[in-house]
Amino acid sequence: MNIMASELKKQRLIPKALTWSGLMAKRLLDVAVSTACLVLLAPVLAVIATVIKSDSAGPIVFRQTRVGKDEESFGFYKFRTMVSDAEQQKEGLIGLNEASGPMFKIKKDPRTTRIGSYLRKYSLDELPQLFNVLKGDMTLVGPRPPLQTEVAAYGPAELKRLLITPGLTGLWQVSGRSDVSFENMVRLDLEYMQNWSLLMDFKILLKTIPAVISGKGAY
Repeated sequence: MNIMASELKKQRLIPKALTWSGLMAKRLLDVAVSTACLVLLAPVLAVIATVIKSDSAGPIVFRQTRVGKDEESFGFYKFRTMVSDAEQQKEGLIGLNEASGPMFKIKKDPRTTRIGSYLRKYSLDELPQLFNVLKGDMTLVGPRPPLQTEVAAYGPAELKRLLITPGLTGLWQVSGRSDVSFENMVRLDLEYMQNWSLLMDFKILLKTIPAVISGKGAY
């Protein structure tokens, strides 16, 4: 944890509801739901892995370093949706960025594979993050984990997002996903932090289902 994160904690910006008992309840929910989903979705994960392997050259799972709680880095998993040298091509595409703030997003990213565009639209590429949840790097509901390059551009307001464990879904996910500006994403994350309850997590999880099925704002 750096000095800035330590100072933010001293200011008691952690949501009051996230006491030891609240965190324990949240963790129990994470373990129960992620385990059940991994068991039930095992055939789906196998099919997706097979299709990715046959669609393009490269690994099935893409591992990336992300920043989690207290600015601790961890290995973040996704099904690969882009060509194997996508990271090397990124610098040449900076001028096409359509996202606000420090994020990088292109609606029709030329690096995306044929199956990748489908997986991204319905968030199927995010399913391996259930392992991140099971490991404790992530939680089911919370702010999305940023890249290290994004955190480098954060100010005090944005750093508050890193005071709690990042999530697989959240208010941003059910409010338009990539159609939501960076500023509004930060606002939604802070709103979630200040008003957290287990019931709120259940509501967001339920809202995630139609948000994912619609594919709105996913790219």
